[in-house]
Amino acid sequence: MPLSGEASRAAFPVPAGKVAQVALFIDKFEWHAREMLRAFNRLGARCVPMRLSACSFDTRRPSGIAIPGFGPNLPDFALVRAIGLGSFEAITLRLGLLHAMIGQGIPVTNSARSIECCVDKAATSFLLYKQNIPTPPTFALQSPRATRALVRSECRNGPLVLKPLFGAQGRGLKLIRHESDLPDIDTMAGVYYLQRFVGHQNSAPESGSYSDIRVLVSQNRVVAAMTRRADHWITNIKLGAKPEAVALDDEMTDLAIKAAAAVGADFAGVDLLRTAEGTLSVIEVNSMPGWQGLQSVTDFSIADVLAGDMLARHGFVPAAAELAS
Repeated sequence: MPLSGEASRAAFPVPAGKVAQVALFIDKFEWHAREMLRAFNRLGARCVPMRLSACSFDTRRPSGIAIPGFGPNLPDFALVRAIGLGSFEAITLRLGLLHAMIGQGIPVTNSARSIECCVDKAATSFLLYKQNIPTPPTFALQSPRATRALVRSECRNGPLVLKPLFGAQGRGLKLIRHESDLPDIDTMAGVYYLQRFVGHQNSAPESGSYSDIRVLVSQNRVVAAMTRRADHWITNIKLGAKPEAVALDDEMTDLAIKAAAAVGADFAGVDLLRTAEGTLSVIEVNSMPGWQGLQSVTDFSIADVLAGDMLARHGFVPAAAELAS
């Protein structure tokens, strides 16, 4: 039976002087990909960016997997920045390749299982709920009739937020106050995913009427965080929200770390929102988060920290705590 990535690394220590071989799975060679490539290079690793669509199963090879840029070998570990667009069959194949890499002892950040849990917002909500992590009441239905009945009942207590199950960057969100607000289920890819709306307007509208907090977690610790302020209840940087640096308290830090662990993510963006009653709630967990907005209010290279964390975890550089001692 193949060893897991963690067991494999423990059983076969990294030889002294070995250069880490890193596969960086991307969609486009955009800002995040360039930042990670430079960070790995600065730390002495060889990083090869590529699309997962360029990889394949090939049973002529001992591993059964072909990854461009590594010849007959496999990388020491992989970082997934993007799965890429594709048909259901194509995405299934790419996730299957990630599962197979882990089965061959290649640590993958994040694992295919974690990515599957986070891409599917309903699965994320379920896992948060089962770990007793505060998150808004959530519903995922495939029946228009049942959904209309749910909306009639639940909207007596306030609006719901309708989200694409596989959506990102704040696109496609809609407030539902009445059953007539529901779009046709075909426009939602056959699934109505709804959350109780827990946002509220801040008392200081000059700083943005609405806000939430994005926390970047890596290897069970917080790397950086920001408040996102917007004039609209959708507080996404891509849609015009403004980032501000924020100092987290212990409750926020603990909640973000627990949320990342709940979905099995080594590296995650966790969105926190403080309700009108003052309680914290986890809205979403992203296993392939961006951090360009967060970098603009952070005085160190986030990519350097992430690359260093991954190299340290797999034995190629000392951990940050060791370097500081």
